[in-house]
Amino acid sequence: MSQVIRSPKVFDVCIIGSGAGGGTAAKVLTEGGLNVVMLEAGPPLNPAKDFKEHVWPYQLTHRGVGVGGHSDEFMAPNGFWDIEGEPYTTAPGSDFHWFRSRIVGGRTNHWGRIALRFAPVDFLSQSTDGMGDDWPITYADVSPYYDKVESFIGVFGSKENVPSAPDGVFLPPPVPRCTETIVKKACDQLHITCIPSRLAILTKPVNGRPPCHYCGQCGRGCVSASNFSSSQVMIPPAQATGRFTLITNAMAREIVVGKDGRAQAVSYIDKATRTEMRVHARAFVVAASACESARLLLNSRSSLFPNGLANSSGAVGRYLTDSVGSDAYGYFPQLEKIPRHNHDGTGGMHMYTPWWKYDRKNDFLRGYHIEFGGGLDMPGVGEFHGVCEEYEGYGTSLKQACRSKYGNYIGFSGRGEMIPNADTYCEIDPNVVDKWGIPVLRFHFKWSDNEIKMAKDMQETFRSIVEAAGGTFFSDAKPGGDLPYGISEGGRIIHEVGTARMGGNPATSVLNVHSQAHDVRNLFLCDGASFVTNPDKNPTLSIMALSWRSSEHLLDQAKKGQI
Repeated sequence: MSQVIRSPKVFDVCIIGSGAGGGTAAKVLTEGGLNVVMLEAGPPLNPAKDFKEHVWPYQLTHRGVGVGGHSDEFMAPNGFWDIEGEPYTTAPGSDFHWFRSRIVGGRTNHWGRIALRFAPVDFLSQSTDGMGDDWPITYADVSPYYDKVESFIGVFGSKENVPSAPDGVFLPPPVPRCTETIVKKACDQLHITCIPSRLAILTKPVNGRPPCHYCGQCGRGCVSASNFSSSQVMIPPAQATGRFTLITNAMAREIVVGKDGRAQAVSYIDKATRTEMRVHARAFVVAASACESARLLLNSRSSLFPNGLANSSGAVGRYLTDSVGSDAYGYFPQLEKIPRHNHDGTGGMHMYTPWWKYDRKNDFLRGYHIEFGGGLDMPGVGEFHGVCEEYEGYGTSLKQACRSKYGNYIGFSGRGEMIPNADTYCEIDPNVVDKWGIPVLRFHFKWSDNEIKMAKDMQETFRSIVEAAGGTFFSDAKPGGDLPYGISEGGRIIHEVGTARMGGNPATSVLNVHSQAHDVRNLFLCDGASFVTNPDKNPTLSIMALSWRSSEHLLDQAKKGQI
């Protein structure tokens, strides 16, 4: 890889990453008239071949569990916790897990499609409770772009006027299933808000995409594109313009700058030939995911940027957060009596609980929402492991035990806000490289007492809902240990953001209000790296809204000859 092959063509914009942020940027920029090249570290996606939402276990060699029963062959090709030849490391005393995607569309091929807007208060956290920092933009700045994203991709929901969960441009929500009505009644009894959820799944046709046919297998992909993925919704419009070039299996190594301090090219490894290539552009959009983007900047060192590209502040890799998570479940005997019926619906929750205790003093700052689901959906890999551990035997008696328990559980998951802390960040490991010779990330991670108190509150709330609904509560969470109150390991919720945050002060932030680097005028970051805080809302919708906003600003600057 000592010889670098340079492309003679100069594109208007080079986008690194094809997920939520990169796909949105590709659509907006190409439709705006710019010539765009996109680098994706993984292979192309073929939904007809790669998605298996209508495949039965008996159609697969290992009935869907893979060799040795250690994988799920049904799931959409999305990513891995461990990638052979592409390690990352954790600092002593830290526990962090990094889910990475290597395919066109990235993680959007297999996300939960939960599409929640940040609330006005989420942009003003420091002003509200004194912790962390405010965003340099407000809800009013982003709201028009939430409108644009929701209108284009399709999000179901309902107008509820909940201050912590702003309403959006919604398609009609699907009706609640029997499990959701049980939880809804219990929540009403406890004065806990419970409303139709907001998911990027179509309940009416949108832009030629048909509505969901309720097979309930969104995690396996969607051949009809009735649920959102960048690969099926954002990339095709960009391709239709004729101004879009997609280069797959391209592992970005570094962004090369000229003597004037502007980004000039991306050096990448062609995985097929192991050749180092270089593509040139007038502007660059980095959207490889928060930590992968930070890694790229930190590895892009030069005499002008000895500590990494756009890192004069030292903030690249800092302020890393993930969502706070804790889980429990309940067994509901009333579900035993419900006749077997088609219970599928969408492949996600039809109802959820937004943060409802925003108007009172709690034992912790910020808040969380609750996701729940259960019932007679398609049994997944390992569905009856617990039953097999509880009941001895085999054959008919074990099958009867499995059938008697099937569909009678409802699971609950809390998703809350982590406040950035000085002990949680990523950096380049000076001693480890991947198989492409690129230095890898080393993670430092620590939950604070605030997050642990939040997990405790989640567990108490789950118990109260289950018992109010007449169920039996189950949880592995304990007050002590490495994961108090069942708080998730760092990274496990796959909501890591904040490694190159925006701000008004170049001394303490990486990006300006348009996600444009303070130090490098023709460099933009359009993924979760730009986030100042990580509210209790799943970040994908906000990534797309901010990417759309940044892309329109880039277009405006390009038209004025300023890029």
